[in-house]
Amino acid sequence: MRVTLVQPSGFNFIPGQPDFSVLANRLAPVGILSLAAWLEQHGHPTAIYDCLGPLAPSSLAGQAVQILATQPDLVGISATTSGFMDAVDLATQLKAARPELRVVAGGAHASSLGAQLLASFPELDALCLGEGEGPLLDLAEGKALADIPNLVWRDGERIVSNPRRPRLLNLDDLPFPAYEKLAGFPERYHLPLFSYAKRFGATMITSRGCPYTCSFCDRTVFEHQYKFNSPAYIYAHMKHLRDRFGVHHINVYDDLFTANQGRVSELCQRLIDEPLGLNFNCIIRAGHTSDELLRLLKQAGCIVVSFGAESADPGLMARHKAGITLEAVRSTVEQVHAAGLRAKGLFIFGLPGETPETFQRTSDFILSLDLDDMNLTKFSPLHGAPLWAECVTGEEGDFNEDWRLLNCVNPVFLPKGFASREQMEALYNAHIERFYKSKAYQRRFGRRLWEHRWSLWHLVRHMPMVWAAQRYFTSKRSGDPKVYDRHPRQPVGLKPHPLGL
Repeated sequence: MRVTLVQPSGFNFIPGQPDFSVLANRLAPVGILSLAAWLEQHGHPTAIYDCLGPLAPSSLAGQAVQILATQPDLVGISATTSGFMDAVDLATQLKAARPELRVVAGGAHASSLGAQLLASFPELDALCLGEGEGPLLDLAEGKALADIPNLVWRDGERIVSNPRRPRLLNLDDLPFPAYEKLAGFPERYHLPLFSYAKRFGATMITSRGCPYTCSFCDRTVFEHQYKFNSPAYIYAHMKHLRDRFGVHHINVYDDLFTANQGRVSELCQRLIDEPLGLNFNCIIRAGHTSDELLRLLKQAGCIVVSFGAESADPGLMARHKAGITLEAVRSTVEQVHAAGLRAKGLFIFGLPGETPETFQRTSDFILSLDLDDMNLTKFSPLHGAPLWAECVTGEEGDFNEDWRLLNCVNPVFLPKGFASREQMEALYNAHIERFYKSKAYQRRFGRRLWEHRWSLWHLVRHMPMVWAAQRYFTSKRSGDPKVYDRHPRQPVGLKPHPLGL
């Protein structure tokens, strides 16, 4: 069976405004690339279509034409919550042209809501819940729908949720992602600006799941199990990217790369003994690392380690990220710098319980840490996260349940400690300016101009878009979030189910 796997565009910035996200960061869709390699390994010709890719048209109609040109028997769309309505609109276009075409959707949004989605969107024929390898292969091999675990499907007017299947036990059994199927890779894809010194870049995922439970994380796809690739597999994967595609910098997008420190130490020692001449970035956990591990990471070629701190308010930390203290965060930054690595802090603005005072505390804390970089996202409630139930009651604040805006860049949730979303936007923008205009950050940035030469060259090549982004941000300094109409077909009030049933 011919299969085409699709990443929809979604709304990666703010609806109605230019999508500047692809200027700063255009990542390969590793999830569907992995699925494509798996299907090809089992004899099913598979095409990849990235609606965010450099060669894709901006219109849904144009994207549909190009997807249909791959002559698929089955289309699989992997969509985040913010991209799901875009996936539905794309499926509508595909079905209008070829009513007999089977269209299935997967990803965290499908896994957390399950059967309710099929009831709302008849253009979707089925949903793949959890890990996609099993149900997609069964579909491609023509198995009876009733016999495919992890599948939600239509039986006439009835919607059937099949039992779940066991998780994949050995991730080393999976082939490397089919990067060769991605048009424009790696030259026209790029990692986050100023996070790399060598080009070209690529992303890797070396584990599934996370052993920790934060209040804001969706756990429906991998549930509470943590599985990972072996050091030998990761080394071979890195070598494959270097030798076949000329990749010299890798961002490892595991939820927590160092959750199993033994495998990371073994991988680093292999990279030290048999160097590949590439760099990488990864995520660690504050307070749960060692000087020796950080030293190995540095020697192995790591440049930046990121870690989630979320807030500087002890009450918010205890509520949303148990086990991390402010002292541990500060100590981790010192350890990272002592090892010669860059420290990037990850923070969330607007969690339930946030107030202007708690955020000011966080802003002051961030400036005091001497971070090399930071990422401050706006809290987006997700259906599969423990916090969802609190957010929808209205007791903790006002939640605008517009799926398209749940992309961590829109103030969808207004904690009751704030007077308005305008106030939130003004505080957020003020902190961004405060950090990136600080003398400490600008000194570090100036010392690394040569390391950043490829990022600077990228900005020069896209200067009209850079100017447009600057004008847009300047216009938003005062804080005036525009209100958009919810997608007319998006349901509200669907309740997440732990198994997507």
